[in-house]
Amino acid sequence: MIRPLALALLLGSVAWSAAAQELLIRGGTIYTGVAERPTAEVVLVQDGRIAYVGPASGAPEVEYAETLDLKGAFLFPGFTDGHAHLDGIGWRELTLNLEGSTSVVDAMARLTAWAAAYPEGPIVGRGWIETRWPESANGARFLTAADLDAAAPGRVVLLGRADGHAVVASTPALLAAGIDASTVAPSGGEILKGPDGKPTGLLVDAAEQLVAGLMPQADPAALREAYRAGFRVEAAYGWTGVHFMSAPWKDIPLLEAMAEAGEAPLRIYNSVTPDGAAALIAGGPRSVGDGRIITRAIKYYADGALGSRGAALFEPYADRPDTTGLMQITGAEIVPLYEAALRGGIQIATHAIGDRGNASVAQWYDQALREVPPAYRPNGQDVRWRIEHAQILRPSDYHWFKDLPIIASMQPSHAIGDLYFAPARLGDARLDGAYAWHSLVDMGVVVVGGSDAPVERGAPLIEFYAAVARSDLEGNQGPDWRPNEAVDRATALKMFTLWPAYASFREAELGTIEVGKRADLTAFNVDLMTAPFADIPKGKATLTVVDGVVVYRAD
Repeated sequence: MIRPLALALLLGSVAWSAAAQELLIRGGTIYTGVAERPTAEVVLVQDGRIAYVGPASGAPEVEYAETLDLKGAFLFPGFTDGHAHLDGIGWRELTLNLEGSTSVVDAMARLTAWAAAYPEGPIVGRGWIETRWPESANGARFLTAADLDAAAPGRVVLLGRADGHAVVASTPALLAAGIDASTVAPSGGEILKGPDGKPTGLLVDAAEQLVAGLMPQADPAALREAYRAGFRVEAAYGWTGVHFMSAPWKDIPLLEAMAEAGEAPLRIYNSVTPDGAAALIAGGPRSVGDGRIITRAIKYYADGALGSRGAALFEPYADRPDTTGLMQITGAEIVPLYEAALRGGIQIATHAIGDRGNASVAQWYDQALREVPPAYRPNGQDVRWRIEHAQILRPSDYHWFKDLPIIASMQPSHAIGDLYFAPARLGDARLDGAYAWHSLVDMGVVVVGGSDAPVERGAPLIEFYAAVARSDLEGNQGPDWRPNEAVDRATALKMFTLWPAYASFREAELGTIEVGKRADLTAFNVDLMTAPFADIPKGKATLTVVDGVVVYRAD
């Protein structure tokens, strides 16, 4: 069920024009991202690119179409979310949102209210996470079919966990999908069952596909509205670009059409679902709208998520010794796909969270790179393959990221959310390689910052704060949460500006405020480089500029 009113309100909050603007931006500190010239007073934008950056006294005298007064705000190179799901961000605005639910009772009260407001059709929602619920005080208390049945009797209900790696289904949904005590989980998935052997309703990782057919299929108009909603949410946060992970291959023509029609205000770099791999490799990288929508990567999954115990570990989970997690694919299956991508000049991004998942992917990358020498690759040595999340590593495996090399695409907010359950899942010793941003950066590894929205809220200021403070939003860090793995502010800035540009092969055009580069710019009302840590997530974006066009301006 789609909520039309929320979309109407959202669409009225941001206005933008596709016409390039000539801008003189001044009135606040400008951080360039360039070590030799870290700050400036004025930026001049002409024809979508930086024409001047420096002191006000040196700015050329030209007739300006518009002067933007920052009014004391702080301007940065455009912030790019290095790992997010644009479709999910949009749908979060239009479906049942359980984000921030404080208990089973709270989540089910939201479901009951939604069911009353929308009495027809399946109910789809997302965003619940049990780790801080009072019902989980003595162990994880996942939602169950019984919970959903009581809150929305007789309804088909599918509610995704925040991480996207588990869904709870109501009894009518289980019956409609033919899931019962005799159902065997597909490889790489798990059907949680109670002491009586019957499904509890929770389906993990690959088992989620058992109910995929029950999801309402959005018509083209609704899908387009979802993407518009996603664009506008991201622009208002201050993102100028998104690395769209698991971009549905079927949606790529729509995104390209939106770009051609001037409906794509942000820069999107697509890493597509595996069903599009053969077509993308055969056709090669795609770019439309003067590089507004680029598709040149494929996203694969090696394992699941830590919270639902799907992340693949070498040793059993500390709080559930009967499992080491779930691998989603084998080397025999994936290495030939990697080799085909190498020959086709297509980038690879592989999801890996557990230490076994990460080590396996690194070894598979190494095998594929050895099998296809640079002479047989359109990009030669410059493949820029990525591991998405790189969350739990054995320190002995850090070297893969430097040696191959591998881009580590990491989401700082995961560390400040997972601190409530990761120690229980992993035990203390394995925390040495958990969320190890500083260790990897010290080795010269490119670490791309992202949010994984809608798994997390998706705000750049929360992500920046998490990277430098490594504490939750209340300032709590937990016992020995490896504070040494926080990064300094200059590094955090690169994680969301220059390094995402590099990871999308666009560092010559994006990532810093320099003459000749594209004018992608973000302004916040808080000074990220000097403000007390606690003040950073309290700020907000005041200006978002893409290709010299103002796509968001705060009231």
